[in-house]
Amino acid sequence: MTNISRRLFNTALGGLVTAFSFGAFFPVYAAEDLSKVTLRVGDQTGATRAKLEAAGLLKDVPYQIEWSVFPAAVNLHEALKADAVDIGQAADSPTVSAIAGGSKIKVVANFSNGGLGSSILVPADSPIKTLADLKGKTISPTTRGSVAHYLTIGALKQAGLKAEDVKLAFLTPADASAAFQAGSIDAWGTWGVYKARTIGTLKANVLLDGKGISTGNYVLSATETALANPGKVAAIADFSSRLEKGYDWSLNNKDAYVEFYAGFAKQDKATIEKIYPDEAAYKRQPIDDAFVASLQNVFETWKEAGVLTGQANLADHVYRGIPTN
Repeated sequence: MTNISRRLFNTALGGLVTAFSFGAFFPVYAAEDLSKVTLRVGDQTGATRAKLEAAGLLKDVPYQIEWSVFPAAVNLHEALKADAVDIGQAADSPTVSAIAGGSKIKVVANFSNGGLGSSILVPADSPIKTLADLKGKTISPTTRGSVAHYLTIGALKQAGLKAEDVKLAFLTPADASAAFQAGSIDAWGTWGVYKARTIGTLKANVLLDGKGISTGNYVLSATETALANPGKVAAIADFSSRLEKGYDWSLNNKDAYVEFYAGFAKQDKATIEKIYPDEAAYKRQPIDDAFVASLQNVFETWKEAGVLTGQANLADHVYRGIPTN
């Protein structure tokens, strides 16, 4: 974990105010002395921190940030459930899985790219050309309950196949990558930096992306403990705004983003150019009834697939108190 010490940010005025930083507005709650707040942020692969730093959006943060890096959403959600971090971003599908598993978290912000980002990859020389060709093959959806697992379920359904028609091999991202390289699996459902590296290094082909199956919702969740602390709520509101500005930076500064992500993923710029549309499509979405209905639909899809059981009212796990700019 790394502490980022920041200056005192306070004002005598009540209500919601804004601070200027690099031409952007970051909402904070003036009544809270954020210099005394430490926000513990869970970060998948370290990509969020790296991008915000590249965009200059971690300067003059009025609170301290403790970063913890996790290889996948399942690990991040384990930390949230254990109250080891305050907030973290993951796709809606693993988030719903975590909630169904008893995690005391609430979704506080949502960013969506319409379903891009997660993909099913096959080797460059694979005979698999269509979804129907997956029958009898071994697929790793990476971890159980992940966004790639959700995509795999949808892909099989789209092809008229059942889970029994293929062999699902649930693996950590590192193990799935090794299995893909060794030819131990025929297809791999993955995302983000793992997708970029596999396409760039192994010249893997995208059999299917998530559009039309995955929602593309990448949600920020917070623990109930953090949301009971007014200072942390103020910090979460500010951090959410920085995330939004980060996506705006990606969209409006393509060359800078490609250069940053090529270095982060350790791939050539041509590879990053191919996956850039996944990142550039992200937009902040309102936390409204339609979003709650979407989360509920994810839960019902998991139930239909036999991944989850029981009942869950996702409206109880949404926090609407963070303003959307």
